[in-house]
Amino acid sequence: MATHRLDADERTLHGTFSRDRDAVLTVDPGDTVVLTTLDSGWSAGPWEDGPRTARRRHPAWREGHGHALTGPIAVRGAEPGDTLAVRVVDVVPGAYGTTFAGLHETPYNLAYGLTAADEAVLSWTLDAAAGRGVNQHGHTVALRPFLGVLGMPPPEPGDHSTVPPRVWGGNLDCRELVAGSTLFLPVPVAGALFSAGDGHARQGDGEVSGTAIECPMARVELVLDVRRDLPVNGPVALTPDGAWLTMGLGATLDEAAYGALRAMFALLADRFGLTRVAAVALAGVVVDLRVTQLVNQVVGAHAVLPAGAVETP
Repeated sequence: MATHRLDADERTLHGTFSRDRDAVLTVDPGDTVVLTTLDSGWSAGPWEDGPRTARRRHPAWREGHGHALTGPIAVRGAEPGDTLAVRVVDVVPGAYGTTFAGLHETPYNLAYGLTAADEAVLSWTLDAAAGRGVNQHGHTVALRPFLGVLGMPPPEPGDHSTVPPRVWGGNLDCRELVAGSTLFLPVPVAGALFSAGDGHARQGDGEVSGTAIECPMARVELVLDVRRDLPVNGPVALTPDGAWLTMGLGATLDEAAYGALRAMFALLADRFGLTRVAAVALAGVVVDLRVTQLVNQVVGAHAVLPAGAVETP
């Protein structure tokens, strides 16, 4: 298997999903891709002032772009109906990160009692080797880096926003997709046309402020494979400690939660040879339900089956 290098530059950076965008790299199933990413906002360096200060953006940024993504990467032989397996080998954040709150009259900010006049910014200095980040107030946190966006374009033509997550991945913002995890996604288009970005040095479940520690990634190592023995209808993941995650998306948390649970019932039925109703009963004993994010227009929930939660004869 080959290893390929892909840096975030004017050739590889883009801010929309599109099946019509040419791949910048084609790999064979099982190949490794080592890439770099900008932060979600295309920043060319750390913020030096408040959130309303004019941002120093990378020259590749264009008006109307969403998250800064690196790619797309075509996986040879991938076709709709296949499953793309994205194994996260390594995620190393850059030296700085930023967290915002307020600034916009979004539904979640209004629910928090915030308006567009409210603003806050946390500027973080990140030490990847030590696994620590400290902000301008002296608050120190342990880092748990992952990519917020891992995904492929919708099968419909044209440009599509990077903001809402979709069944083919994208802006999932699932904090469990750290090094050692594998994400399984249904392939929507020939070649997959996979892109990655939106580096997070740390995020809580829900991404409640609308941002995590948004940061560039100095090094991301992914293995891209095609699976035809593991059909999925939406995002499914295996964590480093062996837990299975099924993700649901929807206009409301109820819709997202029920989607995640339906996928988990199917997984339980398949793994343990259960009827649907028996899988629902078992899920009530061993499955945890969590909020993935509630800030991306389409909200997300994930159901978790911890490793070893069920022992069989």
